[in-house]
Amino acid sequence: MSQLDTIQHRLSAELQEMNDIIRRSLHTRNELMNRVVTAYLQKKGKQIRPLMVILSARFFGEINEHVLHAGAALEMLHNASLIHDDIVDETDMRRGVPTVNAVWGNHIAVLVGDFFVSNALAAGIRTGNLSIISALSALGCELSLGEVDQICNARDHHFDEESYFNMIRQKTASLFMNCVKMGAEAVGACEEEYAPMIRFAELLGLCFQIKDDIFDYYSDDKIGKPTGNDLREGKVTLPLLYALANAPAAEGERMKDLIKRGDMTDVEISRLIEFAKANGGIDYAFGVMREMQTEAEALLAAYPSDRDKQSFRDIFEFIISRDR
Repeated sequence: MSQLDTIQHRLSAELQEMNDIIRRSLHTRNELMNRVVTAYLQKKGKQIRPLMVILSARFFGEINEHVLHAGAALEMLHNASLIHDDIVDETDMRRGVPTVNAVWGNHIAVLVGDFFVSNALAAGIRTGNLSIISALSALGCELSLGEVDQICNARDHHFDEESYFNMIRQKTASLFMNCVKMGAEAVGACEEEYAPMIRFAELLGLCFQIKDDIFDYYSDDKIGKPTGNDLREGKVTLPLLYALANAPAAEGERMKDLIKRGDMTDVEISRLIEFAKANGGIDYAFGVMREMQTEAEALLAAYPSDRDKQSFRDIFEFIISRDR
């Protein structure tokens, strides 16, 4: 049993209540929408983000109905972003099952994603907390801007770490940061109390994306995407960025020219992957994650209470060590 499995088991009652809220929220009189949504919800994924909402609430107070509605709202917004991402990326499989767009086409998939967004906002309103509603609204903007930044980085061939980290902060870390904020707000914690945990969540979210990006350099059917998929889309992630900056200059320039040309063959994708590995890119990315984990541990240690600290530590370790 992984660290995440242990936490999910411990919070199974709260997660069940939250998932019941999601199912009730998404139920409609339209038979087609119900069929699509029911099929989609059968494969829930790890639900790390709503777990973070619940853990944050427990860390700063007691679980209440507003916490569960906040978790449901955030999970629905997250799933809306995944549905829309699958359309943009023309993805056929997610979590081992066909995507909504693969089964029903882009038209239906866009509408289903919009339906999730609307119900996420409705669940946020049911908390009666303007800060939570505001956070959901801001999060929607951050996720969209993160995706657009990623497209711009790929098109404009930005090969610097600053652009990369700014993009993944918006695209991925913002979601984790709002998990902590919404959980804390739902139990009445003040900003001064939970501000250090926002940084903790930011570090966690950055590590989540870095580890996701590392998967692209290896072949594993469990991950649900082929090796080099990011590179095929022009996305240059941390391992390759490090290699490009630290390899012998002539070799680095040849690899940059390859990326800029685009429309790479499988052989050329393999060359880039091996280049990143041979020049220390994977080791560097893992080193960055471990440094972030050390900073996160210091933030956590500063809190006087031990309640749920280990759960936060376990989630961080799971993020770095997971195999998919």
